[in-house]
Amino acid sequence: YQQGPATTVEITASTTLSPSAHGGRIISVGGTLAANVVLTLPAINTSSNPPSSGPGQDPNTVNNEGVMYTIWVPTTIATSSVKIGVTSTTSNLFVGTLLSVDTDTSGAMVGFTANGSSNDFINLNGGTTGGVAGTWIQITAMAANKYMVTGVILGTGTVATPFADS
Repeated sequence: YQQGPATTVEITASTTLSPSAHGGRIISVGGTLAANVVLTLPAINTSSNPPSSGPGQDPNTVNNEGVMYTIWVPTTIATSSVKIGVTSTTSNLFVGTLLSVDTDTSGAMVGFTANGSSNDFINLNGGTTGGVAGTWIQITAMAANKYMVTGVILGTGTVATPFADS
């Protein structure tokens, strides 16, 4: 687990996430962005530990199953957008559900589920697809080609699915 000041990583520009620099940490993104921010998740590596690693888990393994990325929006996305996606050279997809809450009118809640067959992006626009302050998403590398998603996205107006295809 992580604790202390290094547990939160602030991102203001497009970034390729890595297990060592971003896994298990809170990734803070939002506010007035100079341009669209793309957070690119790494390819999921399900390779086994080499036989030379001995009993137990190899701390130097390239296997990244179980790595969790927590995206948090502390300030409403006011300009541009935040897109969370997978590398274009992989077939990694999202599975799971995000609960969306309409924060400016009815308080209505609706769940949006990734289709598991083509959704490889989550788009937050600071309005209908989420990104209002307090939005959080947890993404976990679960298995080959599968990122599990859960979280609460806060939106305005008639909320819409944040899931999309590249």
